[in-house]
Amino acid sequence: MALGLIPATQAQSPLWMPESDNMRVVPQNQTQVQLSYAPVVKETAPAVVNVFTSKTIIRRTRSSFFDEMFGFQRAPRERMENSLGSGVIVRSNGIVVTNAHVVDGADELKVVLNDRREFEAEIIAQDDQIDLAILKLDTKGETLPTLPILSSDDLQVGDIVLAIGNPFGVGQTVTSGIISALGRTNVADFSAFTQTDAAINPGNSGGALVNLNGELVGVNTQIASRSGGSNGVGFAIPAELVSRAIESTLTEGKIVRPWLGARTNGVDSALAASVGLDRARGSIISEVYPDGPADKAGLRERDVILSLAGTDVFDEAGLNFKLATLAKGSQVDAKIWRDGREQILKVTADVPVESPRRDERYLEGVHPLDGATVVNMSPALAEELGLDPYLTGVMVLSVERGSAARSNRFQPGMFVVDINDKDVFTTRQLEQLLTSESAKDSTSWGVSVARGGRLYNVPVRYLPRAN
Repeated sequence: MALGLIPATQAQSPLWMPESDNMRVVPQNQTQVQLSYAPVVKETAPAVVNVFTSKTIIRRTRSSFFDEMFGFQRAPRERMENSLGSGVIVRSNGIVVTNAHVVDGADELKVVLNDRREFEAEIIAQDDQIDLAILKLDTKGETLPTLPILSSDDLQVGDIVLAIGNPFGVGQTVTSGIISALGRTNVADFSAFTQTDAAINPGNSGGALVNLNGELVGVNTQIASRSGGSNGVGFAIPAELVSRAIESTLTEGKIVRPWLGARTNGVDSALAASVGLDRARGSIISEVYPDGPADKAGLRERDVILSLAGTDVFDEAGLNFKLATLAKGSQVDAKIWRDGREQILKVTADVPVESPRRDERYLEGVHPLDGATVVNMSPALAEELGLDPYLTGVMVLSVERGSAARSNRFQPGMFVVDINDKDVFTTRQLEQLLTSESAKDSTSWGVSVARGGRLYNVPVRYLPRAN
């Protein structure tokens, strides 16, 4: 309907009478004209903080011909790199949640509140996989403003939300938008992001996404953009995952993410037809870890997980997300598709196990791995390092600069498979093989390593001198 001219005699009447209660209307008075989000911002903004980080970057300069000729070594250059992000105060005693990438590698952390108060901060928990970090401020007994976290799951596409943060370091800024989508699992491996068109820019990371009730519905984490600026496609870590991360940090001292103990893949239309599903849905199990939660629950290969704890599952990322929101030890229903029908099994949320024990060892001696630190891989360690929990064997954890291991090009992440044609299973066995009587006088070594699913023979170029 087009808005036409109104005769002066009708000026006292409303400009546009709605035909139904659901139609848009022109504001009828000054009060309606002045409707704004200001009360929500006033209530929530004090709990959104700026996070300043400093870290030392060491840059090693390449030696010149004359340096090498006379045996000189140039001192590495150091510079301080500062960065800026945002965070949200979730406990009045100074517990702040932000993104892991905001504080990663920081030597110093400082948090500045909206009222310009400054506090030193320390990282008490960090999980790079879900991009969350929990900070503790030294408040010296001060009580800080907090932002309540959405406790229900009634967030819907189309809900109005506000993004609060410090984009580009210009100071606290508020943008508005709507929830564009829920459960975006094709963005990362361990989360189901909330998508919004509220403008999010560099510096907003770790800031708050709030609803009009003043509740935290997500922690802003990243944008999808070719230019680096906001294109109306921003992502936030959902409130239920944020809440679980905070609770596990405060009760267990770290962010705990339960696992299923099963390798799964999303079901496409072809796979759905092969197992008798009416459409592409669920996540099919391709491998079950012995004695893991899935094994104990009776899950097996070729089972399709349709839902977990009442939440529909469509791929592995969605399954990992739901598991990460569960408390350790909680028992939930898993709806599965097996043998052409649906079944319900009880699954107990549990954390990855450290079996075998990591037994971290620094290797030294007259052998090609002198200067390397190795460790037994387990599901628990793989979870910590962000690796495949099904990896087994002895992994190179670190390599000392200037060591024989470095000269022989051993690198962190490599798995030592065999030494002189003898299979390696544990760090203890590896050390015994390297330092045995038969190996002491050896000048020829055969070492096989695995990396990225491929097997390599390492050419041994250097051995340390015997004392």
